[in-house]
Amino acid sequence: MFRVKRVYDEPSKEDGFRVLVDRLWPRGLSKERASLDLWLKDVAPSAELRRWFGHDPDRWDEFRRRYAVELKEQKDAIKLLREKGRAGTVTLLFSARDEQHNNAVALREYLARRQKK
Repeated sequence: MFRVKRVYDEPSKEDGFRVLVDRLWPRGLSKERASLDLWLKDVAPSAELRRWFGHDPDRWDEFRRRYAVELKEQKDAIKLLREKGRAGTVTLLFSARDEQHNNAVALREYLARRQKK
């Protein structure tokens, strides 16, 4: 099971395995407070895609399409996430303010589609 949560929110037992899926470290957050199990930069969108998207909801559909193309190249990282997901809850952590239009939400959707195949 994959959950999505802002890395700035308080960690909880229900989070299970906590994975930061951003390429950049969240501003003003200590490693202790983040309480991560893993920082998986490889599944973050490329810098170019991140800049192009700019968290613009009007670009959301195209962002998800382009991001999925990038994720196909990250086979090892996706395999690791799927293994952890089969073992228990995995919380994909992100730092964006927009809780509906961010890479963690897109990644969770990508993983859900791949589980069905």
